[in-house]
Amino acid sequence: MDTLQVLQIIWFFLIGILLAGYSVLDGFDLGIGILLPFMAKDKNDTVALFTAIGPVWDGNEVWLLTAGGALFAAFPHAYATVFSGFYLALMLVLFALIFRAVSLEFWSLDEPRRSFWKWAFAIGSLLPSLLFGVALGNVVEGIPLSDSMEFTGSFFTLLRPFPIAVGLTGLSAILVHGCTYAALKTEGPLHDRARLMGKRLWILFLIMLIISAIMSGLYLPGSLKSPLGWIGAAVVIISLVIGRVWMGRTNDKVPFLMTSLSFIGLWGIAGSYQFPHLVKAAGGSGLHLSIYNSSSSELTLTVMLTIAAIGMPMVLVYTVYAYRIFKGKVNL
Repeated sequence: MDTLQVLQIIWFFLIGILLAGYSVLDGFDLGIGILLPFMAKDKNDTVALFTAIGPVWDGNEVWLLTAGGALFAAFPHAYATVFSGFYLALMLVLFALIFRAVSLEFWSLDEPRRSFWKWAFAIGSLLPSLLFGVALGNVVEGIPLSDSMEFTGSFFTLLRPFPIAVGLTGLSAILVHGCTYAALKTEGPLHDRARLMGKRLWILFLIMLIISAIMSGLYLPGSLKSPLGWIGAAVVIISLVIGRVWMGRTNDKVPFLMTSLSFIGLWGIAGSYQFPHLVKAAGGSGLHLSIYNSSSSELTLTVMLTIAAIGMPMVLVYTVYAYRIFKGKVNL
């Protein structure tokens, strides 16, 4: 194995780590955003939930931006195919995230229309939560590509049964994650409501996980042969069981840690099946975009790795510092 191949493999895993980190960190505030109209019964509840995510939500999205930038620099051919093929879906995600940020600010300023901004925040959280999973399901199952690595389908081509199942599984995981974080950060009736929602949505997550597993066997027969995939599945199942057991106890940290771990397990399943491919082609294996046929040069990957070796520890230190500063229950 030469140096270029080693760098390509390293960047495959680094981008996977960034995406997993984004899911864990931004997943809970997306989940809280979706459930906000149902979880918050009055102004104080809304303020408590906004305060819980306010200091960290924008920093969480840095992980997504970093993953997108790393994909663009390390694997430009795959980046071009995905961002051109999923253009409409990605624009919906972009506008949803923008509108989500705007509604968070306007809720406190535009008092007569607070109900509108609350629902705007919820919808702005819902669309990315669903479409990210649908996009992942498409690149795993395969999309129609031409010989020039261009997407030949349409927006509706992406709305197939398996990608939708993956999207709903990711959405249900995000909802449970949001409940565990809300329970971790709040007290009183809001805390109890969050825990109760978490217990109910836990069942939905389990059902969607089973449906996705069955559909994986039907649409992706090779996925059942991956030992690493089974390890990832075991991590998800164990974290779900432990998290559910601890939802009925006084310690709110364990359920949150378990829902975080479940995301890592889900990404482990996807990565183990996908490696070394980045985007699979529905037309045949000869058109698959892999880390080997879509990467940048060895020099580019080396320079990027040097920058990442400096930048990623800084991001990790800042993330840990921010969460330590704002740890504990929300105090209104």
